[in-house]
Amino acid sequence: MLMRTDPFRELDRLAQQLMGPGTWSRPSPMPMDAYREGDRYVVAFDIPGVSADAIDIDVERNMLTVKAERRPVAKADDVQREMSERPLGVFSRQIVLADTLDTEHIEADYDAGVLTLRIPIAERAKPRKIAVGGGSGRREISG
Repeated sequence: MLMRTDPFRELDRLAQQLMGPGTWSRPSPMPMDAYREGDRYVVAFDIPGVSADAIDIDVERNMLTVKAERRPVAKADDVQREMSERPLGVFSRQIVLADTLDTEHIEADYDAGVLTLRIPIAERAKPRKIAVGGGSGRREISG
């Protein structure tokens, strides 16, 4: 799987804190891990506090896009906010997937604030043995 690294991730995090929450036109990045597990790639995104119906996953060709929105908790009129450190708004991440992955059979699970995608490796990309056929008999060359 082709993953692009971002050497400026910490700078992005600081800028996000200064500029406020993400919007649909300027979403904030979400942290993720990616690894291979047998015949599948697993990608896990941290999006705590997001309800499952606020997560959107799209695949177009080999571009995987995950968007999620953390909405403010409804409050009564007499509640006064003392501190708010958990970011709200829209979070997004795009990943370019290798052609060797089967994007038709992606599985998605969301549990304990972690969205986990399991992407199987396409059959055509798996290693396979090729049998070598031998001659069925001897041939004589006559002159």
